[in-house]
Amino acid sequence: MKNMIISKGSYGYIANHRWIAAARTLLFFGVSIGLYIMGYVTTGSNRNLLTVVAVLGCLPACKSLVNLIVFIRASGCSEALKDRVCIYDEKLRTFYDMYFTSYQKNFAVSHMVLKGNVLCGVTESAGCDCSRAEKHLDQILLQEGIKNITVKIYSDTDKYIDRLGQIIYLDADESRSCGQIIDLLYSIVI
Repeated sequence: MKNMIISKGSYGYIANHRWIAAARTLLFFGVSIGLYIMGYVTTGSNRNLLTVVAVLGCLPACKSLVNLIVFIRASGCSEALKDRVCIYDEKLRTFYDMYFTSYQKNFAVSHMVLKGNVLCGVTESAGCDCSRAEKHLDQILLQEGIKNITVKIYSDTDKYIDRLGQIIYLDADESRSCGQIIDLLYSIVI
């Protein structure tokens, strides 16, 4: 089972976790329904302890259903974009299927790179407001005390790929650990 789970930032993460959330939701609701039926069949009434356990079992099932709905609404990186940007995977720190949530809006970023103080990404979602996504990420980084990071989200794939070609040759200060930024990014995506 562990080998079937794709980690955050990897290609296919959203699609993989969509199926996991669906299976988990069905299992949780199945257990609750099974307990209810078992209690009803054995006692002839729904006034028994198994009914209480079944109702309480609906709490994690509903939480899992909400998680499933979020993954269904999220969109990941397309195969066409992956084919175009995968050549940068070995040269840059890359992230796929990054779906950032905020109180007002959600931002689907298909691919991102981090090099030095540059965080750059592309969205394939027509409804994603790039400037708002940049402001959101800037704000989150500043809240964590991470300063002087340039955040740019593109909606044009060609411009993004041109920028990746420039970032490779960017003489960035790599002495600063990017681990804190990576941990923060993983903590704010679904």
